Amino acid sequence: MAKFYSTKTYGHNIGLSACFRQPNADHSHCHLLHGYSLQFKFTFACDHLDNKNWAVDFGGLKQIKKWLEDHFDHKTAIDKDDPHLDKFLELQEMDLAEIVVMDGVGAEKFAEHAFNFADKLIREQSNNRCWVHSVECAEHGANSAIYEG
Repeated sequence: MAKFYSTKTYGHNIGLSACFRQPNADHSHCHLLHGYSLQFKFTFACDHLDNKNWAVDFGGLKQIKKWLEDHFDHKTAIDKDDPHLDKFLELQEMDLAEIVVMDGVGAEKFAEHAFNFADKLIREQSNNRCWVHSVECAEHGANSAIYEG
């Protein structure tokens, strides 16, 4: 178990307004396109601090912010297995939507995708001294999902 933890939150301050749908939610309104202003909370962990007494250098997280913006800033996230994927891609071709195709959508999967990107980056930057412990993706103040590695 790690000795030190630190957190970084991204969300309303950078405009992560994403739209998506759950194609398999047949008995729920979630099968329809809907959107949220997403928020992501990254928890970093390490056994020992760096020479500045930090778990992670927050100034080195610009790539995480960019990845979040590239995937969730005014984007429509569509599951790669959505039966209407071709129609969504047509909307993009007509310049009506910016589509991001993902292997699974929803708060749980968004947390997992963000975790996988950030963990690889943090391990490389810290020479494996630090890692991502978890990522929480909040749709709004009442709903969130957490992915732990």
